[in-house]
Amino acid sequence: MSDALRTRVATQLDAIAGKYFDTALEAHVTFSRARSFFTCDINVHAARGLMLRGEGEAADANSAFDDAAEHIAKRLRRYRRRVNEHARDIAGKERPQAARQYILRQEEEEAAPANGVVVAAATYATVIAETPAEISHLTVSDAVMRMDLADQPVMMFRNSATGELNVVYRRSDGHIGWIDPTAAA
Repeated sequence: MSDALRTRVATQLDAIAGKYFDTALEAHVTFSRARSFFTCDINVHAARGLMLRGEGEAADANSAFDDAAEHIAKRLRRYRRRVNEHARDIAGKERPQAARQYILRQEEEEAAPANGVVVAAATYATVIAETPAEISHLTVSDAVMRMDLADQPVMMFRNSATGELNVVYRRSDGHIGWIDPTAAA
């Protein structure tokens, strides 16, 4: 392999990788001659977990390399487009809202009888646990499924159809109840 071809291969692969990625990790270029044509095989390790292969064949080594480099550039362009579309899709989705979930214990205050008359005991609640929770964007059926999977008696969610806060809960008769404030309007 001539020094001119070696330099051309290195600069062109750097340009291709730099266009779509900051830097490629490594590339292996193999030239071979088969009968009356040259073949070029390029293996590029462009990113963690991303190996690309391009092949080209032509009457001379430079043209074979150009053909293989074009295949690599096309695959890198497609991969980069998919990554960008995925990032835009994730950025476009609304994140779940943060909330706090409290567990309350009901306590009764003992009432002493006054002049032979029993006074009703006052009841109040004490916070015994506080945990972070998410208010996710869900359909009603997804909320019911998540409530059942988590074995919870109630779940608050943001309805993906209306954008309003909704609640689904398990009723004492075993059925599912659904509170939708937009239905009342």
